[in-house]
Amino acid sequence: MKILEKHKCDFQLKTQNPFIVCMHHKDFFPKGNGKMAPASYIPGREAGNDFDLNAPWRMYHGDTIPGFPVHPHRGFETVTVVTQGIVDHSDSMGASGRYGEGDVQWMTAGEGIQHSEMFPLIHEDKENTMELFQVWLNLPAKSKFVPPHYKMLWAEEIPVVRERQESGSLEIKVIAGEYKGIRALDPTPESWAAGEENHVGIWLIKMEGQAKLTIPKGTSTMSRTLYHYEGDSVEVEGEALEERYYLDLKADEEIRISSKKGESRFLLLEGERINEPVTAYGPFVMNTQEEVMQAYSDYRKTGFGGWPWGSDAPVHDKHEGRFADYGKGKKEYRP
Repeated sequence: MKILEKHKCDFQLKTQNPFIVCMHHKDFFPKGNGKMAPASYIPGREAGNDFDLNAPWRMYHGDTIPGFPVHPHRGFETVTVVTQGIVDHSDSMGASGRYGEGDVQWMTAGEGIQHSEMFPLIHEDKENTMELFQVWLNLPAKSKFVPPHYKMLWAEEIPVVRERQESGSLEIKVIAGEYKGIRALDPTPESWAAGEENHVGIWLIKMEGQAKLTIPKGTSTMSRTLYHYEGDSVEVEGEALEERYYLDLKADEEIRISSKKGESRFLLLEGERINEPVTAYGPFVMNTQEEVMQAYSDYRKTGFGGWPWGSDAPVHDKHEGRFADYGKGKKEYRP
């Protein structure tokens, strides 16, 4: 059997090693009020802890602006893939940025970092729809205490493979790994994905019409997960896969996907497993319970470098474009 298990996703995918978890946020945020906050709030929402999955949008831990104010991480990586909307980043290294509309942020927490991820509602004349995936990728023990590192993969530079087929079309955005010899941009230097032998793949796939895709076989020691997050039902190895369902698949077999009509979108996650114990608690992913407790102790003592911003939920100027400020005079701008 090429299909190992099938799951329904409401918000969070229970991913396989080397991934820890994947969150899928889709929020139909309203127009902004001129201060990048919602022009109107959902009645009865729980301010600061809003995770009502039945609501059209959520404030998450934001008070006036949606998002996730300052919080720590240690021992793993976050890969934040934004398909729609804007994210404002700030961290304890003094780095900051604004990204979205196809951009990807790769952040290795390593020995410890604090960061904030806010969702400013910059449009006042239309809704501020937001969709993103945040993938937590584990680190092996040898890399859990590397210096933290933050890198932007800009939408204009991420490789995209497009294929016209007889009765459909296929598009693959290669965020990590490769497809038909087209390699992704480099991740952060200490990432598990930086080693080619680790076969980490993160793809966004779009199929239109009666398109077909064969995912190449990998190794027997890899994991592979395919999430159908939007569109009409498709067939994976002859079995129906509906919207908002995902599959755990055999990685050492070719996987055939066929769409029938309309447009369908997928997230693919695969990679070699990290064959070490995993102890995850809250914002820390370590090898042992003692290391998790040490992470909490270190965070209380050091704040992982402190917090250089004047707010727990900093956002940038409403008129600021996409940028990444890495500190020490290194700043990138995008249109």
